[in-house]
Amino acid sequence: MEVFPIYPVFDIEPEKAQGCYLWDNHGKRYLDFYGGHAVISIGHSHPHYQEKLKTQISQIGFYSNSIQIPAQKALARKLGKLSGYEDYSLFLCNSGAEAVENALKLASFDNQRKKVITFRQGFHGRTSLAVAVTDNPRIQAPVNFHPEVILHDLNDLTGVSATLRLGDVCAVIIEGIQGIGGIHIPEDTFLQELRSLCDRYQTVLILDEIQSGYGRSGKFFAHQYASIQPDLITMAKGMGNGFPLGGVLIHSRFEAWPGMLGTTFGGNHLACAAGLAVLEVMEKENLAQNALEMGNYLMDGLAQMSQIEELRGRGLMIGIEMNRPIKTLREKLLFEHRIFTGSAADKNVLRLLPPLCLKKEEADYFLQAFKTAIEG
Repeated sequence: MEVFPIYPVFDIEPEKAQGCYLWDNHGKRYLDFYGGHAVISIGHSHPHYQEKLKTQISQIGFYSNSIQIPAQKALARKLGKLSGYEDYSLFLCNSGAEAVENALKLASFDNQRKKVITFRQGFHGRTSLAVAVTDNPRIQAPVNFHPEVILHDLNDLTGVSATLRLGDVCAVIIEGIQGIGGIHIPEDTFLQELRSLCDRYQTVLILDEIQSGYGRSGKFFAHQYASIQPDLITMAKGMGNGFPLGGVLIHSRFEAWPGMLGTTFGGNHLACAAGLAVLEVMEKENLAQNALEMGNYLMDGLAQMSQIEELRGRGLMIGIEMNRPIKTLREKLLFEHRIFTGSAADKNVLRLLPPLCLKKEEADYFLQAFKTAIEG
């Protein structure tokens, strides 16, 4: 049996990793400026993270949600404190797509509606409803097509207002910062008006912070730049630093009932150990602030390079738009300078999503390599 070949892969086989670096099976070292799709938040192989998982697996690794799992409550309390959402509830699952599925289900239970507003260039996952609200018809099978999904341009307040005015929209789902779409940031005023409109028309506002959350933008969640509170917040990626972990933060007005949501593996003992370790390291090492400072440092350095068409981002979530496809540039960075970077749906955009523990000397190395690569 072979692995189903759905991923285009580079001929590189990492064997170990530490901090912002990976080493391949030939001993070559690579600087990680992509974090495996923004998953590596506190850095590879962090000693506190390793110790928490080792201790947990030596005691109990898994049992279902039919018994008491105190680590879930500990994780919820720590997450509430660090995120500023102590009055919300936490539903734990395994991935970003699963978080989106459950958030949309909660929204529809809440107001008994079906229509969902989503945004062009947005990405929310590859499963049933998650892919239906993703702006990429190529990855939507016929069974995923959802006639109730309404696409609007990002920041199109007039269009969104007109649709909401009809009074039959279940939810609006929007990324705190569009990731795969090419690092596009909703205007703060747009998010503020969106919050007001959703209140007016009894529509649930869902903030997808799967990629832009957990300190990556310089705040715990990217939407906090707009000083709003959504009804539901979806999370994953950096939440477990590589261990499969997702979640939904749920406003206190939502009432739970037995069987409303469910998951076999979500919130298991190992997942909670990973999630707690991430939050403890983020707090102790002040990683959100580091993301802000290092992101500003990178943006300032990149802004000096005239070959860049447009620079977008907040914290360590940066999009570099060139005037041509970045495929060759990305390969140069990888094979000549040994730096992992990311692509986007827009073939002219290079994405930077390094671990939040990035140091100045690592940022300097990237800036010099990038300058050499675009001038060569």
